[in-house]
Amino acid sequence: MPARPAATAAAPADLRPAVPAPGRPTLPRVDLMLLAVSIAGISLSAPLISATAAPPLAIAFWRNFMSVGVLGPYALLRHRAELRGIGCRALLLAVAAGVLLAVHFALWMPSLRMTSVASATALVTTTPLWTILLLRLMGERAPRLVRIGVAVAFAGVLVLTGVDLSLSPRALLGDALALGAGAAAAGYVLLGAEVRRTVSTTAYTLVCYTTTAAVLFGVCLVADSPLSGWPAGVWWQIVLLMVAAQLLGHSLSNRVVRTLGPSVTSTAILLETPGAALIAAVWLGQWPPAAAYPAVGLILLGLVLVARGGRNER
Repeated sequence: MPARPAATAAAPADLRPAVPAPGRPTLPRVDLMLLAVSIAGISLSAPLISATAAPPLAIAFWRNFMSVGVLGPYALLRHRAELRGIGCRALLLAVAAGVLLAVHFALWMPSLRMTSVASATALVTTTPLWTILLLRLMGERAPRLVRIGVAVAFAGVLVLTGVDLSLSPRALLGDALALGAGAAAAGYVLLGAEVRRTVSTTAYTLVCYTTTAAVLFGVCLVADSPLSGWPAGVWWQIVLLMVAAQLLGHSLSNRVVRTLGPSVTSTAILLETPGAALIAAVWLGQWPPAAAYPAVGLILLGLVLVARGGRNER
C-alpha cells in the first residue's frame, strides 16, 4: 500500500469538456476510468493472496522483489544522479519507510488466512485513522469532522472484532494482524510524505521497495518460509498480484491523484473493501456473516468522514 503524492494539478485542456458546468469543477473522464481500473486492481489483491497456494510471507517477498525488478532499470536509467545524491537523512527515512512497509505486508498477508477477506480488508484500510492518531501525538489537532469519523470507524472496528471473536479466536487474531498492518502503513505513509519533499517518487520508491524486499527475505529465512517449489500456476498468480495490485492498482492511483486530487482518490480507494468482499464471495465462496456488514459499513462511513474532513480543512 504505497503512499500517494498529495500534489494536485489542473486537468489537461484536452480532457476538459467544451462547455463545463458553471460553478462545478470538471473531473477528467480518462482519469476517472483509470481510477476505476486502479480500484479493480487493488480489490483483486486480497482475494488473490487468499487463493494463492504459497506461504503469505513468501508472497509478500516476491511481490516486492518483482516490483523492484520492474522499477529498478527505469529508476537507474532516469534517476541515477538523484539516487547518488540522496542525503543521509532522506535515505534513512526511506529505509525506515521500507521497514514499516515490510511490517505491513508481514502482518496483513497472514491475516487473510486467519479471517475473512472482507474483515481483513476493512481493518487494513483504517490506515487514515492511525495516521490521524500519529499526527495527534506529534501535536497536530484534527478538524471536528475528522474526529467524528475516527470515532465512527473505531466503533465499526469494535463491532467487527466482536463478530469475529464469536466465530473463532483465530479470526480475532487475524483482525489484530490486519489492524497492526494498517498502523504500520500509517507510519510508512508519513515517512514517505516527508522523504518526497526532496526526493522524487521514483527514487524514493526504489529505495523503499528494495528495503522492503530485503527485510521480507530475512523474515522468510528466520520463519523458515519456503521461497520456491510451487507449480507454475502459483508463480503466475504472484505475477498477476504484482501487476494488479502494484502496477495497475497503486501506480495508476499515483497517476490520477494529480488531476483528481487526494480527497477524490483516497475516498474512491475505500471501494477496495466492498470490491474485495464481492470478489471473495463469488470466487472463493467467502460470504461474511450478516452481522459483519453493519460493522464494515461503519468503518467505511468513518473513513469517508475522515476524507471529507481533511478536504474541508484544505
